[in-house]
Amino acid sequence: MAPNPPCRPAAGAGAAVSRSGAPPVSGSRSGSLPSPSSAASRLHLPRLPSPPPLSCSGTAFLTPAASELHPSDEALAAMSPREQTALLSRQRHWRRARDLFDRLRALPGYASNPFHYSVLLRHLARARRWAELRGAWLGMPLPPTNPAYAALADALAKAGMARESILLLHHMRARGVAPDEVSMNTFVRVLKDERRYANALALFSNWCDGRFEVDFLDLDCSAVDSDGPMQFLLAEIRDGKFSAAGGASDLDGVPRKPKLVATYNTIIDLYGKAGRLKDALDMFVEMPANGVTPDTYTFNTLVNVFGLSSNIGQAGALFASMLVRGINPDIKTYNVMMTLFASIANLEDVLTYYHQIGKTGLCADSVSYRIVLQALCERKMVQDVEDIIEGILNSGSSVCEQSLPVVMKMYVDLGLLDEANAFFERHCRGKGVSSKNFAAILNTFAEKGLWEEAEHVFYSERDGNKDIVEYNVMVKVYGRAKQYDSVSSLIESMKESEAVDLFNEMKTSAVEPNIVVYGLLIDMFAEIGNLKKALYYSNLMEESGISPNKIVLTSLIKAYGKVDCWKEAQELYSRMKNMDGGPDIIASNALLNLYANLGMVTKSKEIFDSLRRNSRADDVSHTTMIYLYKSVGLLTESIKIAHDLHKSGLLSDHASYNAVLASYLAEGSLRDYTELVQQMVAANIPLDAATLGMIFSLLKKGHVSKEEILQLESAYNDERNSVKQAIVALLFSVAGLHAAALDICEQLLRSERTIDPCACNVCFKVYASCGKIEKAFSLFMRMNDLGLKLDTVTCIDLTTCYRKHGMSERLRTNGVLEYRNGRLIMPSHNAVAAFIETRSDVAIQLVKK
Repeated sequence: MAPNPPCRPAAGAGAAVSRSGAPPVSGSRSGSLPSPSSAASRLHLPRLPSPPPLSCSGTAFLTPAASELHPSDEALAAMSPREQTALLSRQRHWRRARDLFDRLRALPGYASNPFHYSVLLRHLARARRWAELRGAWLGMPLPPTNPAYAALADALAKAGMARESILLLHHMRARGVAPDEVSMNTFVRVLKDERRYANALALFSNWCDGRFEVDFLDLDCSAVDSDGPMQFLLAEIRDGKFSAAGGASDLDGVPRKPKLVATYNTIIDLYGKAGRLKDALDMFVEMPANGVTPDTYTFNTLVNVFGLSSNIGQAGALFASMLVRGINPDIKTYNVMMTLFASIANLEDVLTYYHQIGKTGLCADSVSYRIVLQALCERKMVQDVEDIIEGILNSGSSVCEQSLPVVMKMYVDLGLLDEANAFFERHCRGKGVSSKNFAAILNTFAEKGLWEEAEHVFYSERDGNKDIVEYNVMVKVYGRAKQYDSVSSLIESMKESEAVDLFNEMKTSAVEPNIVVYGLLIDMFAEIGNLKKALYYSNLMEESGISPNKIVLTSLIKAYGKVDCWKEAQELYSRMKNMDGGPDIIASNALLNLYANLGMVTKSKEIFDSLRRNSRADDVSHTTMIYLYKSVGLLTESIKIAHDLHKSGLLSDHASYNAVLASYLAEGSLRDYTELVQQMVAANIPLDAATLGMIFSLLKKGHVSKEEILQLESAYNDERNSVKQAIVALLFSVAGLHAAALDICEQLLRSERTIDPCACNVCFKVYASCGKIEKAFSLFMRMNDLGLKLDTVTCIDLTTCYRKHGMSERLRTNGVLEYRNGRLIMPSHNAVAAFIETRSDVAIQLVKK
C-alpha cells in the first residue's frame, strides 16, 4: 500500500494569518519573515482552522525486525566493523547488547574494537549496571581511548552523575590520553549543562591552543562517593603506574580549529548561556571559513540564544538567513520562533509560525500545541482554544499536561464554570496528571474564592497521591471561604500524607525540620484560627534555633487576627519593621484588616497612609478602608478612597470592584456606578451575586417599574442564561449609555433558540428608551411570531413606545390598556393583536418595518 502523503494544514490556515495583518511565509526556502504585528488591541483573528496533527499519517516509524537485531553468526561475520557498531547501538536492552558484544568477540579473527567497547559502556551506564560496567572497563584488552571516555562521560551525565563524568577528564590526564574533538565536545557539553560556563570555555580554549589542562576544574575527588560506582576510577588515578604516563601524550601545542558541526553547536550554545552573544555570532561566522556547514540545529541554537536575550530582531534575521541558505527548519525551529513571540505576547506572529508548520510538510508536536494554547488562553480566545484541543484529540493524542491548568484558568477567569468542569472531567479526572498541575488547577479556583469547585477537583479520582502543595492550596481555599470545619477535616486527612504526622516522623528520625516545614504548620493552624497550635509550633521553631522570617510572622498576625488580639499582632508587626525591607504588603494588610474589623479607624489609617506614602497600597488595602469608613458612617471618606482606587488601576477582582460600586451606590452617582460596571464587563470579570444585588437596588430607586423588577428577579432566580446580560443592558439604558445597551440587545437577540421573554422585554424597553421605535415594534412582532405570551411588562413597554410616538391616549381609548384601582391590568394577546391590525397607517408602516 502506498504511503499517505505528508500532513498539510487545514484549508484557510495561511489566509487566516494573512488577513490578520502579517504576510504568511510562503515556504521553507522562500518568502520573508512576518512583518511586525499590529498592536494587540487591533488584533482581529478569524476562527482558527483545525491544527496540524501531532503525527503525520504518511510517516512510518518502523521498528527493526527481530531477525535484524539478532542476526546469525554468519551474518555477523560478514558485517564490517562499522555495521557491527551500528547494530550494537540499536539494541534495546543492556543485556542483549552485552550478549551481542560477547558473540562478536567470539567470532574467528575478531580484532578488538574501541568503538564496540564504547557502545557497550554507554548501554551499561544508561541502565546503571555499575558492576557490569566496571568489569567491561577493566576487561578491555587495551587502555581506554577517546571513544570509551566520550561514551562513558555522556552516559554518566545523562544518568545524573555529572561529577563522576567530569572525573573522567582527570583519568584521561593521568593516563596521558589527550582528548580528541569528540570527547572534548562531550566534556564541554557536560560542564555547560552544569552551568560551569567558565570551566567549559577554559577547556575549549585550551584544546584550541593545543593544551590539555584539568587543574582549573577544581574537582574535589574526595567529594565523589567512596561507595559509588566510579570509585574504581579514583583508585586507578591514585595508582603509581599512571604517574609516568601523565602528560606524555599531551596535545602538541599547535593551535587547532574544530571541524565538527556538533562542536560549533555546543560552543555557540555555551557562549549564549554565558551571555556572550558576540562570541556566539563570531563562532557561527567562522564555520564556513573552516569548512563546516551550519545545520538546522546550529540555527535553532542561535535563534534561541538571541531570542532569550530579548533580541527578537536578530533571531528573525537568523531565521530568514536559514531559509536563504536552503536549510530546512524543523519542528524545533518553529517551536523556538513561536516561543520567542509568545514571550512578548505577540499572538499574531505565534500563529503565523504555527500555521507555517503544516505548510512546510512538518507536523506539530506537543510543544507546538502547548505554546499556541498558552498564547490563546492568555488572550481568552475560547473558541480558538477549543478548536486546537479538538484537533489534538482527533490526532489520537491528548492535551499536554502543562496546558491543563492554563485552559482551566481561562474558563474560570471568564466565569465559564460549566465549561471548566466539563474540560476537567474530560481531560483530568482519572488521568495521570501530576500533583503539581492539580495544585495549579486548585489555585485557579482558590483565586476566585470558588471553594466548592476546588473541593470537587481535590477529591476527584486520579492516578497517584496528593502532594502537600495541594493540601496547602485547599487550606487557603477553605480559609478564604471561612469553611473552618472543612479545614479541620482536611488536616485530619493530611495525617496520611504529610502535615503533623510528617513533622513528628521527622523529629523521631532525628531529621530537624526546617523553616519551610514549621512555616507550613504555623500557617495551616493560623488559617483555621487555632492560635494555640500556631504558637506552639512557633515556639518550638525558635527553641530549635530557627528565627521566624516574615512569612511566619505574617501567619501569626493572621492567627491573632482570628481571635481579635490586636496588641499581640501589633507587636509582631513592629518586630518585622526591624527586618530587611520591613513588613510586606501581606503582613500590612493582615494587620490593617484586624484593625478594621475592630473599628479602629486611627490605627487603620496609620497603616494605610504609610502604605500609600511608599506606593505599596494595593486593592486589598483600599477595599478594607472603603468598608471601614462606610461601617463607621464616614461616607465621604469611603467614597474618596473608592474614587482613588478606581483611578489607581488596581481594580482586579470582584472584591475590589464591588467595594467601589457600593460606594458609588451610596453616593447616588448613577453615571459613575454604571461606567464602572461597564469597565468590569470589558475586563471579563463576571458579575457575581453581590454586584447584581446592588444593580437591583439601584433599579428599584424609581428607575423602572415594580413589575419589571419582579420579572427580572424571577428570571435571575431561575438562573436563565440571558438574564445577567439583560440586567446590565437595562442598567446601561437607565444611565444613558445607549450605545452599550443596544450592543447587548443585539447580542441577546442574535439567536432565536436562546431568546427569552424577559430578555425580549428588556430589549423592547431599551429600544423604546433609545428612540429606536421601529426596532421596538419589529421586536414586538417577532415575539408574536415566536409565540411568546404578552405579559404586564410587555404592555408597559408597549405604552412607552407609543408615548414616544405620541399615541398613548389612542391606546387607552381603544381599550387595549385597562387600569383598575390605579393598577395596570394585562390585556389579552388577541386584544393587542387586534389593536395593531386596526392602527393608523403610521403604526402599520412601523410594524411592517
